[in-house]
Amino acid sequence: MNVFFGYLRQSLEQAPTVTPLGVMPVSLPTVSVIIPAYNEAVNIQDCIISVLASELPHQDCLQVLVADDGSTDATRTLALAMADQDPRVQLIPVPPRPQDAVWQGKNWACTKAVLQATGDYWLFIDADVRLAPQAIATAVVKAEQDRIGLLSLSPNILCGCLAEWLVQPLMGSILAVGFSFAGVNDPTQPEQAFAAGPFMLFHRSVYEAVGGHQAVADNLVEDVALAQLIKQQGHRLYYAQGLELMEVRMYQDWAGLWEGWTKNYYLGNGRNLFSTLYSALVMQVVYTFPWIGLGLAIALEIVERSAAGVVPVMLGIGAISLQYYYRLQTAQRFRQPLRYAWLSWLSGILVSSIAVGSIIKTETGWGWTWRGRPLKVQAQ
Repeated sequence: MNVFFGYLRQSLEQAPTVTPLGVMPVSLPTVSVIIPAYNEAVNIQDCIISVLASELPHQDCLQVLVADDGSTDATRTLALAMADQDPRVQLIPVPPRPQDAVWQGKNWACTKAVLQATGDYWLFIDADVRLAPQAIATAVVKAEQDRIGLLSLSPNILCGCLAEWLVQPLMGSILAVGFSFAGVNDPTQPEQAFAAGPFMLFHRSVYEAVGGHQAVADNLVEDVALAQLIKQQGHRLYYAQGLELMEVRMYQDWAGLWEGWTKNYYLGNGRNLFSTLYSALVMQVVYTFPWIGLGLAIALEIVERSAAGVVPVMLGIGAISLQYYYRLQTAQRFRQPLRYAWLSWLSGILVSSIAVGSIIKTETGWGWTWRGRPLKVQAQ
């Protein structure tokens, strides 16, 4: 427990933060915002509206490309309506994926969209992202000043249902431990590479140099794969918190959360069976076992009425207090209310179940889907 929280504390203390600009620059390079969308009717309009509301020196330096990846809901109709209202918005109907190659996730849609991109910088965001007015300008200025090939920002995660409150805070902690900000931003550690898919700003020349999404076509966790390419080829990767620049509600309910995390969890661990199972065990040890241990100790004390039972009760209280303290630190750092912390035992169970479920789905293909669309099983 102490080791896990020690790594978490160190990662959060070293996390850089990108905050909104104080003064808008006189000019900026042009930016193409690419939004791959599959059955995003619930999100697409609000996402586009937030992009169009961006504060920029000149509005004509912004291009918005919505790549409709074969949606079966109203995504295409809604995006087309936005395009009719603002000439900066363009709807790109993505053609069916070729059958002679494997194209996973959003890679095909992004590859087709960039063919229409005209900006000096290409910003890839998800449809559930809501940008703050200065997000684009701030990111571009940062990338220009520090000559960053790929700038990725960790968003402010919104939670709306109980399942999100139980799972998302722990997932944020796992990512912070597994991919330390300092390691990711250190060019001498090429093995430490990570990017947050909701916000990836590439300099056009760097994106093209590494081969873009086409180079990772068969990789479902394309954000991490692209970050690896960036570092391997000697370009600057910068990963930071951008809590004031963007927010995202990744899932609407438990079903969507389960489908989304089981899609990515195992692959995010490099399809490493031991590492994934170990992370599931750590979640139990850190979050679930202290509560179970305290409950058993209290029950034993009540039954036996022995002074010896006080020690395990105090140990259980101490472990839960430590857990609560670090949950508080994480909540403050990620600007999330410390809600349902008393259900941490259940959070540990759920995250462990996601880890195991992700292994089963990925290796067998059983139930391995996104928005109901089957994913291909990749041979190792």
